[in-house]
Amino acid sequence: MTHLLNLLAAIALLVWGTQLVRTGIVRVFGASLRNILAKSVNNRLAAMVSGIGVTALVQSSTATALIVASFVGQGLMSLPSALAVMLGADIGTSLMAVVFSRDLSWLSPLFIFVGVVLFIARQSTTVGRIGRVLIGLGLMLLALQLVTQSTSVLTQAPAVKALLGSLSSDLMLEITVGCVLSILSYSSLALVLLTATLASNGVVPIEVAFGLVLGANLGSGLLAVLTTLNANIESRQVPLGNLMFKVIGLVIAAPFINLWLKNALPWVHEAATLVVLFHLTFNLMVGVLFIGFTQLIARQVEQWLPKQEKSTVAGRQRHLDPSALETPSLAISCAVREAMHQADIVESMLLGVMGVIRNNDAGLAQALQKMDDTVDELYTDIKYYLTKISREALSENEGRRWTDIISFTINMEQIGDIIERVLEDIENKKIKPGREFSEAGMAEIADLHARLVDNLRLGMSVFLDGNVRDARKLLEEKTRFRDLEREYAATHLERLAVNTLQSMETSSLHIDLISDLKRINSHICSIAYPILDSAGALAPNRLREPNAHHHHQVKGQQPARPAEPKPPRS
Repeated sequence: MTHLLNLLAAIALLVWGTQLVRTGIVRVFGASLRNILAKSVNNRLAAMVSGIGVTALVQSSTATALIVASFVGQGLMSLPSALAVMLGADIGTSLMAVVFSRDLSWLSPLFIFVGVVLFIARQSTTVGRIGRVLIGLGLMLLALQLVTQSTSVLTQAPAVKALLGSLSSDLMLEITVGCVLSILSYSSLALVLLTATLASNGVVPIEVAFGLVLGANLGSGLLAVLTTLNANIESRQVPLGNLMFKVIGLVIAAPFINLWLKNALPWVHEAATLVVLFHLTFNLMVGVLFIGFTQLIARQVEQWLPKQEKSTVAGRQRHLDPSALETPSLAISCAVREAMHQADIVESMLLGVMGVIRNNDAGLAQALQKMDDTVDELYTDIKYYLTKISREALSENEGRRWTDIISFTINMEQIGDIIERVLEDIENKKIKPGREFSEAGMAEIADLHARLVDNLRLGMSVFLDGNVRDARKLLEEKTRFRDLEREYAATHLERLAVNTLQSMETSSLHIDLISDLKRINSHICSIAYPILDSAGALAPNRLREPNAHHHHQVKGQQPARPAEPKPPRS
């Protein structure tokens, strides 16, 4: 019983080590892996090679499938190119199985020791994440040793010998068992390595091992399909096409297992090597046979899973792809794109305000107010999506970007609320009573509104690009806008003093409106704070000039970011 528990623990350790390596690689090199895959979209052979390289690093064709599925879901990669990447991904994971089947036991203590030191010393940095990968590699190698030791003892027991002697090869059963175990372990690589070890110790006959390997390949394809069930149609097409490759390949390969074994035995005598080479041969065969048929398979998949109308909010495509959550850097980019859509809707609302004011258009006012519901919905969706990204999986820069997105969407949501209240006031205080602003008052409002639209567009650019010069310019606009608001409030009071009728009738609305526009501008300008703070361009109480000496700062005093730094007056 103890030896059986040791075997189960070793298998669990192998699966856990594989998980550590996969998640660690994605966290450290996620953006680079995305770039490699994105640059290979124009050539099927290049896409296949990139799939081999990426999956050799990630050690999981399922993880590669989720990344590529996200690309297709966002329109960044065509389905045939994605399927070519997946053919390479399966070859990549089988190459890693060959590498790990070698006797690398001497590396296990080295990897674990160095990995633990790096992880403890710099836990939340890239160095710490690399340490996590090394720990995973060390645990995988250690687990394979433990599996070998445990099975060696178990196979000496009389009951186990009798059981093994009664085993007969049933290919369909072996494929089914291999498929189920691959899904349960979330790793076909771990199952193939385990099967190779069991075959080398005589626990399972070599023919049974081959059946389990075919099942592991089928299971990895089915796992990606199951993982993307809740994703959009485009994202689901990639795993389905890859599963088609595996099923057709399995049908072709199954009748030739004995023939392959007969030809390989004179050259390879170790059972473990035979198992991993069979795994590699199967995926090479599938890759070579189907690399020219990715277009055909893509068309078939699109017939089974036809593209539906884009999932939209206010006529805009949604970008919050659930399958991208496996790759934090990709999920962050999805959230940025959706946040920009939220800002686009806010811009549409803001642009429409002047149409309501000039034309007394109550219908337009109602339509614009309904758009705030969409802004609120997008804010909720983006916030919920971001909470599903593991903060531990984010690099330092990605962590800052995560915070910037939350801050940006909050500001957009609050701007939408202010615009909604402004439109209600215009309806109640101007349109329904039939009042008009004076010519001078209208010119002032139009001037502030035009500046506000320009600042919003500049703020969107700052959020997207993080340009420090533009962020400085945006924050300077806060002071200019505040001074204009005070100036126009004063001139409005002067008009009241000379008893201008239109100014008297719309006085309350005029003052409230320019005040609300200033509040909107404050939310827009706050987009600049994180950018300037990261660049060290914020002093304790003012915007720091590029080459100015900070005479106001007390000697030895460390700058601390205030709740709302105030830039100097122009």
